[in-house]
Amino acid sequence: MFTGLIQEVGKISSIKDIEEGKELEIKCPNIISEINVNDSIAINGTCLTATQLNNDSFIAQAVHVTLEKTSLGFINQDSEINLELALRPIDRLGGHYVQGHVNSMAIVTDIEMIGDNWNFKFKIDPKYKKYIVKEGSIAIDGTSLTISDHNENKDVFSVTIIPHTLEKTIFRNYKVGSRVNIEFDMLMKYLESLMAND
Repeated sequence: MFTGLIQEVGKISSIKDIEEGKELEIKCPNIISEINVNDSIAINGTCLTATQLNNDSFIAQAVHVTLEKTSLGFINQDSEINLELALRPIDRLGGHYVQGHVNSMAIVTDIEMIGDNWNFKFKIDPKYKKYIVKEGSIAIDGTSLTISDHNENKDVFSVTIIPHTLEKTIFRNYKVGSRVNIEFDMLMKYLESLMAND
């Protein structure tokens, strides 16, 4: 379980093809001392397991289904990535509950500066529009955010990014056409399941 508050922007130092998928080495000098083998770590919002530690990096495996379903299948060596360690019971819950289970990818369709803030628009598969609620929670590449607006069809939504978030996450690297990982609010998904079973 995560909160969607990014702790470090790491870097992919190597990508190795393996039978199970890909082995990623991720450089993260600021948080490496807090990581143990078998820890869950959200990498662009995708929960992976640290399998090996080095001086300033860790190794994680992304299996084929993860590579197909998330933007990790499109990353390259030297790509910057959002990193968050798993929530501890004593931590403040500053964002919202994020599982690290990516539901879909979205595409950046527009980036506009408004005052000191940035407005990012994303297009999703229309089958997920039921989860788009103005002022609802969403995780984009693991970053906990609030949906600020959406179009009439709800297949394009906006989030507003303050300068601090832009500086401390990989939002600063997004361009129109960038693919991002999306995790919808788990409360919405549970509510949907309950209603379906009524």
